[in-house]
Amino acid sequence: MRLILIRHAKSSWDDSFQDDHAHILNKRGRDAARAIGTWLQAKGYEPDRVLVSDAARTVETAELILPCLTRDPDVTYMPALYHAAPDTILDLLQQRSEQCIAVIAHNPGVGMLARALTITAPDHRRFDDYPTCATTVIDFSGPIAIGTGAAVDFTVPRDLIGAAGRETD
Repeated sequence: MRLILIRHAKSSWDDSFQDDHAHILNKRGRDAARAIGTWLQAKGYEPDRVLVSDAARTVETAELILPCLTRDPDVTYMPALYHAAPDTILDLLQQRSEQCIAVIAHNPGVGMLARALTITAPDHRRFDDYPTCATTVIDFSGPIAIGTGAAVDFTVPRDLIGAAGRETD
């Protein structure tokens, strides 16, 4: 079984009075989500099912990633993933049977879960702080469980598009 954990892309905070659930992505976030989608497709990390928090920024992240993929995965928008704790996300995952599942949700839950699931953390300086649109690919030989996953890959948008927000060569 394969799990892909994605933190939502960078959101806009232009309106500081806007409800947190309603924040959409800024330009940098939109570029980052597309870059992650392109990376997933290029690496062959394509999910059968995508579980997405129902917050505007996670929905928009999914809407920008999915067109980059060659597969057309089933997508489920879940209020339970909005600022979910790691154990909540894990409980939702353990109810699934698909061979490759992606989750698009929020920190600290997604980052904490990525760390808890992996036997050895990826060798990347940004793994422990899990910045926006950070993505980990984890393989399991059995059911998804704490401390049993092999970290296959990890990336952040800066690795793919650089600090200026443009794709690198």
